[in-house]
Amino acid sequence: MEKPAVILLSGGLDSATTAAVARRDGFALYALSIDYGQRHKFELQAAARVARAMGVRRHVVLSVDLGQFGGSALTDKIDVPKDRDPGEMEQEIPVTYVPARNTILLSLALGYAETVGAADLFLGVNAVDYSGYPDCRPEFIRAFSALANLATKAGVEGTLRFRVHSPLIHMSKAEIIRLGTELGVDYGLTHTCYDPDERGTSCRRCDACHLRLAGFAAAGMKDPIAYL
Repeated sequence: MEKPAVILLSGGLDSATTAAVARRDGFALYALSIDYGQRHKFELQAAARVARAMGVRRHVVLSVDLGQFGGSALTDKIDVPKDRDPGEMEQEIPVTYVPARNTILLSLALGYAETVGAADLFLGVNAVDYSGYPDCRPEFIRAFSALANLATKAGVEGTLRFRVHSPLIHMSKAEIIRLGTELGVDYGLTHTCYDPDERGTSCRRCDACHLRLAGFAAAGMKDPIAYL
């Protein structure tokens, strides 16, 4: 019998690949996507497409409006950086950082996991191709795994031993794309851009687009999505 696992599914390239890894490893997928007030809401449509393609058991979409806090180019009236080279990206934590986002999202995923009896949570963070986000680091994943077992009834009673899996965390974007392709991921279903146009077409110029395009180029493959 397949064990249940909760997958944080943003609709992006990394989360789709992570879902494919969990499926390969024999887990029954329970997907969670969050409408947190992000300007690139097209990723939620992509998450629905990926969930259908992956055959998830249940796909929950929650609304938690982090835009009320602001403080990020993804949730506030702050310009998304464009046309930056890798050196510029590495200078500081980018303005596209959403305060405490992965902590919030994993907390919601933990609640979902406890209700469906899932000890395993999957998150598509990556610390190799630079993102600059503190909540994409291995030490954050380890710390949250420890917290999960202290903060839940199932963890305290020992009925579940929670584990946060981040299978892509030490992989380059090209390695992620090659792995996903081997596992049958259709990257044409995904969305990555931080600042798409009104039709959802990717801008080609934001950090997320640059990293994605560079990853496909390094993998020797063509990105199947449309760009301006």
